[in-house]
Amino acid sequence: MSDSAPSREEIGGLRVLAHPLRLRLLSLLTGQAYSAAEAARALGQSQANVSYHLRRLHAAGLVDAVGEVTVRGGTAKRYRHDPESGDRLAAGSAEEYAVLAAALADELRRRTAQRDTGVRGEMTDAEVWVAPEAWEEIRRRAVDLGTEIHARALPPGTEGAVRVSATLMLFAMLADGEGDRAPDAER
Repeated sequence: MSDSAPSREEIGGLRVLAHPLRLRLLSLLTGQAYSAAEAARALGQSQANVSYHLRRLHAAGLVDAVGEVTVRGGTAKRYRHDPESGDRLAAGSAEEYAVLAAALADELRRRTAQRDTGVRGEMTDAEVWVAPEAWEEIRRRAVDLGTEIHARALPPGTEGAVRVSATLMLFAMLADGEGDRAPDAER
């Protein structure tokens, strides 16, 4: 990563992640570094579109330029995602989290349509009350799990590898039920 962290304005808050193609790019760039052209081919998108979204992710500090590849006599940067870079986004507002949650929901629908029902998966959902020390332990274990799945990511299409989807969003909720309505719900 760069020596200086980008400002909130450069990051655009969690909204930088609130585009389905950017979420797919981050996933793709976890397993292997790609140029914009290579990523475009892998995702079935135009190079111009992927290049635009890579620039936004790079400005936010979520992808690093990690090398170059020769293309038609010129050079193109290759980018790689460092999953730990997302820690800078943790201070997002409730509105930013709602925008990100909507993008994650859309991405989860896209991935679910490609689910291999012959391979066992896991699912959990909860809106519960837990002791503060239990919350901190659960949150820490979730961070560890996220770190592990990203560390074990292989290049897409690796022979014998299992293509998996993982989406986990943990957060403390307001205790008094304030904000039970969606941010865009009619009043």
